[in-house]
Amino acid sequence: MWKIIATTLLILVSTTTLAKDADKLVIDLQSLQKPGWTEQELANATLITDFVQNLMNNHNFDYVLKNYNDSAYVQHNRNLPDKISGLVGFLKEFVEDYPDYTYDVKHIYVDGDYVIFHSHATLKKEDRGNDKKGMNIIDTWRLEDGRIVEHWDSIQALDTFMRFYSLLSGGNIQNANGVF
Repeated sequence: MWKIIATTLLILVSTTTLAKDADKLVIDLQSLQKPGWTEQELANATLITDFVQNLMNNHNFDYVLKNYNDSAYVQHNRNLPDKISGLVGFLKEFVEDYPDYTYDVKHIYVDGDYVIFHSHATLKKEDRGNDKKGMNIIDTWRLEDGRIVEHWDSIQALDTFMRFYSLLSGGNIQNANGVF
């Protein structure tokens, strides 16, 4: 119970702090929450929301490493390395080239220890909200005892540039895990 309360408070503090910075996209868990979620499912969604907010929108990699680097984290996207540290390393380089990269969560689904985000990722501020730009992404995370242990994704490039980028980056296999 304390874990749920602490995690909820953590995300509220993060969201309040971020509201001051208009350039940051903020995941609104409260509006995306479904009425049938159990207390544990809400805790799982809260944890993943905090993880994603800090990783994908805030680009607060030190926070992510400090708070989420304690798990095995098996990565099923063959273009990314395993472990949270591998993911952070990839994204650090990525946001050097695309500092305005954001991840706009449109839907959150939770089934026990599985949390699914359906999102619109964009590289430029001016592309936010334009469903003809960026990427349509479905991410699935599996949690175990309050830790993120597995990740799968499905990515659809929405514009010519992103389709070209996907083709170029699709050939570098960074882990030996299967996609399923």
